[in-house]
Amino acid sequence: MDQLAQRRIQTVRDHMALESANDWDGVMATFTHPRYEMYRSGAVFDGDAAVRGYFRTSRTPFPDQGNEIIAIAHQGNTVLVEFWLTGTHLGPLNRGNRVIEPTGRTFRVRMCATFEFPDGGDKIICERPYFDTGAVLRALDLK
Repeated sequence: MDQLAQRRIQTVRDHMALESANDWDGVMATFTHPRYEMYRSGAVFDGDAAVRGYFRTSRTPFPDQGNEIIAIAHQGNTVLVEFWLTGTHLGPLNRGNRVIEPTGRTFRVRMCATFEFPDGGDKIICERPYFDTGAVLRALDLK
């Protein structure tokens, strides 16, 4: 594996660890320009304020949300990661017009994400998570 691939993989490992630690300034530093494209919903969070808003919204119901890397690979300008997403339902969860009050239940669901890099660069230009949004609700016995 060449040095650029190794640096990119380390950037992704750092990025994911910083997310688990809720270190949003550190997460932002792993990007050239913060951007998340959510596969299932099609939502795009582009720029610092939008990505920080996404983190606030997603961490309100699950403040201890974390991840455990299962596998990681590099190909072209992409790092692909398979991981366990984990968390505890400790805050209100908004589901459309419905608010689900905290249950204290935990979840662990398998998912993957791609991290895109610019030619020759080792800072992320886009993260694209791929998972079944209903998986968390099912794991919490809420669906």
